[in-house]
Amino acid sequence: MSKAAGEKFGPYEILSPIGAGGMGEVYKARDTRLDRLVALKVLSESFAKVDDFRARFEREARAVASLNHPNICTLYDIGNQDDVTYMVMELMEGETLATRLERGPIPMEQALAFAAQIADALHRAHLAGVTHRDVKPANIMLTRDGVKVLDFGLAKSAVTATIGPNDTTLQQGLTVENSIIGTPQYMAPEQFEKQEVDARCDVWAFGAVLYEMVTGNKAFKGTSYVTLMSAIVSADPPAMNIKPIASSWLERVVRRCLAKDPDDRWQSMRDIALELRAPVVGSTIAPKTKQRPWIVLGACLGVGLLGFAIAYFGTPPPELPLRVSSILPPDASDFNENAISPDGRLLAFTATTASKRQIWLRPLSSGIARPLDGTAQAMDPFWSPDGRWIGFFASGKLKKIEVTGGSAETLCDAPNARGGTWNAEGVILFSDRNTGLLRISAHGGSPTQLTTIDQSAGETTHRWPSFLPDGRRYVYLLNASKLNMTGIYLGSLDSPERKRLIADATAPVFSKGSDDNRYVLFERQGMLMAQQLKVPSGVTIGGPFPIAEKLGGENSRGQPRFSVSGNGLLIFETGSPNQVQLTWMDRSGELLGTVGEAVQGSMYPQLSSSESHVHSPSPMVQTLTFGCET
Repeated sequence: MSKAAGEKFGPYEILSPIGAGGMGEVYKARDTRLDRLVALKVLSESFAKVDDFRARFEREARAVASLNHPNICTLYDIGNQDDVTYMVMELMEGETLATRLERGPIPMEQALAFAAQIADALHRAHLAGVTHRDVKPANIMLTRDGVKVLDFGLAKSAVTATIGPNDTTLQQGLTVENSIIGTPQYMAPEQFEKQEVDARCDVWAFGAVLYEMVTGNKAFKGTSYVTLMSAIVSADPPAMNIKPIASSWLERVVRRCLAKDPDDRWQSMRDIALELRAPVVGSTIAPKTKQRPWIVLGACLGVGLLGFAIAYFGTPPPELPLRVSSILPPDASDFNENAISPDGRLLAFTATTASKRQIWLRPLSSGIARPLDGTAQAMDPFWSPDGRWIGFFASGKLKKIEVTGGSAETLCDAPNARGGTWNAEGVILFSDRNTGLLRISAHGGSPTQLTTIDQSAGETTHRWPSFLPDGRRYVYLLNASKLNMTGIYLGSLDSPERKRLIADATAPVFSKGSDDNRYVLFERQGMLMAQQLKVPSGVTIGGPFPIAEKLGGENSRGQPRFSVSGNGLLIFETGSPNQVQLTWMDRSGELLGTVGEAVQGSMYPQLSSSESHVHSPSPMVQTLTFGCET
């Protein structure tokens, strides 16, 4: 029976109806104690009068209320008044995924972001022993703050019911559609067969939802309840026929969700969430890495054409060929920071040999690296726009040196430097982690303060600047104690104004190019990402999308572990899947024994003076080439 505006359930005053479904009705209401708006669901009499159902429902509701996850609709309260059971939930502004899908499929990068949040929510519930059992677009709300999964877990402890063809719904989003048994369109085969089900039925439903998000079509169809059930139990969904990034990869992810046997599905929503946040661009079979007698490569530098990945306005990168090769560091050394020259011909990197850290240069064509004398203790190299000079920091100074060699020139003091960038007008920007960004002429002189860290606002550092092609504007990383401030910012030499472009990111690098649409590269949760930027207006286009999987090595300073040339050649450090076993050998190469257990992504070991301990300081490298013919 519908409730009238002004009617109260405990402290909750009904304002207006929201929707109705198989289990009851949902209303917009006001909590008169806290003066906040809520969603109030009144259960239908047929459910509320079943003592077993009501008791189990209340136990389950308490479990759901404890989940406390940003992607789960919060359950505030449950109660009973005049034999009417009700529950009180968070009221959200937005639209359901079902409503959004009425307008067609969702762009790939946005669909993956939504799906990862849904997977996070389901994983959190499953850890608490709560299974949703009714995952569907109508129970997923798209809000300004992200995805919210609704009506969590209310079916897990419900009494058994018979599935019938008339189990339909009238609700608009906040009600549960026959939540005891689920919604036929998104039910796993074992639910139809009345088997005991577990969290893997949510994996199935998630796969059906993800399929629908990217294709705009339901995974399974039927002209009647019987034909729908037959399709779910015995047929496979049509091919997804999508062309954006990693279509074959995503098809495999979805089909594994929709495996008929629960044992053949993904066994954890956490695994799915990780997979969705680290898609493989294209496909490759990596060749075996070169080996030294005592160690195998444990990390790599990837080299690729950036243009292949971000060539289309507003769309994710297409699939292109992928090849893997190896770059070994100099003998008895390790790779550190890297910077590709503007013309893409030379790789500058820092490496340590015999406790001496300096810059090395390696032509990508010959593969023979040479040290650049005069760069002792160098850190964070960066190139001049004409490729003649390399700027770097060493011994508390900002320095530059010609690529052809000679003496390094000291430009100014830089005791707390965190990255530099050089424009065509001879201006160098560099970071002092304690004060902000400074500018100086490439000929030297006294630096002037460009940005100032506002400690009163919670800012902690400005670092890793990178010029835009106009040489006047730049991007940089701002860290702050407040999450709503941290991110990549756009600034200008001509104005103190700034604006945040990207949140939840580290280490920005601005890609070069010839048109008005460029890309800011950055790292997020260990993944190399790209965000399209309209250069004239400084407005971001679409959402960020992945370029490469997990970057390798430790990044405590948040510096870029990648660089890009003027012609779009991208180089980056990435982890290796190799398992490495440190091994003792005598001078003749005879195997004497092993040290410890095999580890992933090993590094160059160093033996202690007592020969009783071994230490591995940093990774070796490979190269990864995307879309190249040579």
